[in-house]
Amino acid sequence: MQRLNLPDFEANIIKENGQEKILDRVRRKYVTLTPEEWVRQHVIHYFANFLGVPYTLMAVEKAFTIGSVSKRFDIAVYSKKNKPVLLSECKSPDVRINQKAFDQAAVYNMKLHVDYLFVTNGLTHFGGRVDYRKQRFDFIESLPDYYQMIDDSRI
Repeated sequence: MQRLNLPDFEANIIKENGQEKILDRVRRKYVTLTPEEWVRQHVIHYFANFLGVPYTLMAVEKAFTIGSVSKRFDIAVYSKKNKPVLLSECKSPDVRINQKAFDQAAVYNMKLHVDYLFVTNGLTHFGGRVDYRKQRFDFIESLPDYYQMIDDSRI
């Protein structure tokens, strides 16, 4: 798999029925190793090992509905009170991060109402904080650690 602009980690990869699979520590199972999954697993590792997010407070590829339309987010981080505080949209490294990716995250956030968004293709990353009072999105240089996120949140 392609080297990404995220910290390396020791991925647990197996081959099953001729298909490579990677261990997802959040879902606690092996999942098919696609380029997007490679990015997703790097982001999970980054959140856990560099931002201090407990694996138990992350959700991966969870389905939800907006109106009557079924959607599925990549990664959400929750507070200990089960309030979502960060939403991450992960793309394959060959997918350019553009307005469409941000629009997708914004649509998902209509349901989740997180304080932080992170959009990445593993090579290029954009993070930001949602200011609901001023109704705007402010890009930030880097995401705060988990405890700062939950201290800053509207919990």
